[in-house]
Amino acid sequence: MEIHHQHYVISDDKSRIDKELVLGFLSRSYWANKRPHERTVKAIETSYCLGVYDGDRQVGFARVVSDYATIYYICDVFVQEEHRGRGIGKRLVETIVSADMFQGMTGLLGTFDAHGLYEQYGFVREPDRYLKRLPQARP
Repeated sequence: MEIHHQHYVISDDKSRIDKELVLGFLSRSYWANKRPHERTVKAIETSYCLGVYDGDRQVGFARVVSDYATIYYICDVFVQEEHRGRGIGKRLVETIVSADMFQGMTGLLGTFDAHGLYEQYGFVREPDRYLKRLPQARP
């Protein structure tokens, strides 16, 4: 799948993903900066992923975890700083929520700073409903 947005291309072709770029960005993020690189590589391999490209250079990324029947979880979404403000993040979210494979399913995500973006696409804050369990170290 390829979608054009301005001069950018959004693609779900995993062979195009620049894993070093994704690992570098996520290692500086508030949500994945403590995640081991091997886990992120495994997550890319086992998730539905979208890359955003300016020519051959990757400038954005989103990952979706799903059972493809009832639920999908959007995560690891980013657009490199110098490409922000061009609607790329909006187009990424729109691409995910409008994809046939996710229709009729519950969508989830977590964010500290992008509520407004996701609310534009029907996501609703539910602070009293969801729980999380952080990774546990083995004894």
